[in-house]
Amino acid sequence: MDDTKRNEVEAEVREAFEAYERALNTNDVDALIGAFADDPRTMRLTTDGGLYGIDEIIAFRKGRDVSDIARQLTRVEIVAVTPEVVVAAANYTRTVSGKKGSQTQVWQRRAEGWRIVSAHVSTN
Repeated sequence: MDDTKRNEVEAEVREAFEAYERALNTNDVDALIGAFADDPRTMRLTTDGGLYGIDEIIAFRKGRDVSDIARQLTRVEIVAVTPEVVVAAANYTRTVSGKKGSQTQVWQRRAEGWRIVSAHVSTN
């Protein structure tokens, strides 16, 4: 992949990543669910365990405690692996509790657009 294509792909995913971040900070559950691939193989892992498949992710989003959800990103890196697969990594600080955390997302270009197929989120 040449630099022009890499920059283009990374910009596309940065836009999707930023939309996801806005949805996260406003608890837009529909947008949060829509950011993930509608696939039984989609996963979201945390230090407490994992959610496997879109149905578990949907249940989590609909029942999540949102009292400490707002956060400030402190670093974001977007790296295109291929024109169809991109990794986004971020560090953040929760604005209410001050907890620091990290996340990694694997985004895949699908027929419906860029979607998260795998995510890992942890707090310190």
